[in-house]
Amino acid sequence: MQKLEFTLSAGPVEVTAATLAGLAKPIQYHYDDDFKATFRRVQEKTAEILQTRNDVLILQGEAILGLEGALKSLVTPGMKVLNLVQGIFGKGTGYWLRDFGAEVHELEVGYDDAVTPEMVEEFLDAHPSIEMVCLVASETPSGTVTDVSRIGPMCRDRGILTYVDTVSGVLGMEHRTDDWGLDLCVTGPQKCLGGAPGLSLISVSQRAWDKIYSNPAAPRDSYLSLLDWKEKWLGDGRFPYTPSVSDINGLEAALDQALAEGIDQVIQRHVDARELTKAGARAMGLEFWARREESMSACVTSIRLPDDIDNAEVRDLARSKYGVMFSHGQGAGNLIRLSHMGSTAGGFHSIVGLTALGRTLLDLGMKLDLGMKLDVGAGVDAALEVLSEQRGRQRSAADALV
Repeated sequence: MQKLEFTLSAGPVEVTAATLAGLAKPIQYHYDDDFKATFRRVQEKTAEILQTRNDVLILQGEAILGLEGALKSLVTPGMKVLNLVQGIFGKGTGYWLRDFGAEVHELEVGYDDAVTPEMVEEFLDAHPSIEMVCLVASETPSGTVTDVSRIGPMCRDRGILTYVDTVSGVLGMEHRTDDWGLDLCVTGPQKCLGGAPGLSLISVSQRAWDKIYSNPAAPRDSYLSLLDWKEKWLGDGRFPYTPSVSDINGLEAALDQALAEGIDQVIQRHVDARELTKAGARAMGLEFWARREESMSACVTSIRLPDDIDNAEVRDLARSKYGVMFSHGQGAGNLIRLSHMGSTAGGFHSIVGLTALGRTLLDLGMKLDLGMKLDVGAGVDAALEVLSEQRGRQRSAADALV
């Protein structure tokens, strides 16, 4: 097998040397004053990234822990919840909701589409008893996004709680927790932030806390408990359990790099990577998974595959022959995903990804309509043209600051 040279999968993503250095710092006793100060500092930096003054919790477990714990904390039996489904994570949210006793209503579209704000508004007008809306801001397996900027304020103005899975959304798209009135948001370090997996980063509004405190089934003395962190750490300065010192140090390194670059600049870098990848894929003759380009994520570009080519086979061949790791559809459909997240967003990572994908598809005998071959060269040329324009724009912006 070819040595792995480029990780262009949809998370965990490649991390920088600075983040690796953070992860490699000496391990301290978690009640050392220095580490406690570090933990509080990391919470504050996370709040900056989430653009919130709400409480921020950092749970010791990959983001699925935070998603489940947050939902179990909020949901009471018979609670009327609208769940937006446009991918496998949104579908999974519905399973949790039913397990926790909610009365679940769902707006569901194909996994190559997106639920629109108009659909949500029409449903809420017809169902004024809805108490909470659950949504996935960025469906990583299918590479589509939800317009949280419109749905969030819509719910806030109606007094409806919002539960937002934005694990791959933060820093890959605009996210304004406070401005949009979002109540409970969960993200993770291993996507657009460019950190290591292993933590859940959660913001909780006062409205959400009020709901959690009124829920007798909200977890306590549990790894899923938000209340333990609220009362023990935020309240008394005591950790509910031993946090991973290394993960917190690595998270701080990733946060420092993002904040030094600037939130808007990081988001723009992800958008630029998407546009470059789109241009190359289109010129190569490939078809996007998303029905509408405006719903395409900036963290991954998802490519639709013909029925006679299996998405996992594409992933495995690219890895074994060219040393490039992609992500397959993960149950969302027969698609392959070129990630551009964290340090791999922008520049030549996407050029490498397009080249390796094109060659892999040719190796597997993929043909276009009318039996034409993929034109890998045309795809690379188109992507390089976009990259040249982007670099020119960046130079002009830098010169204007001098």
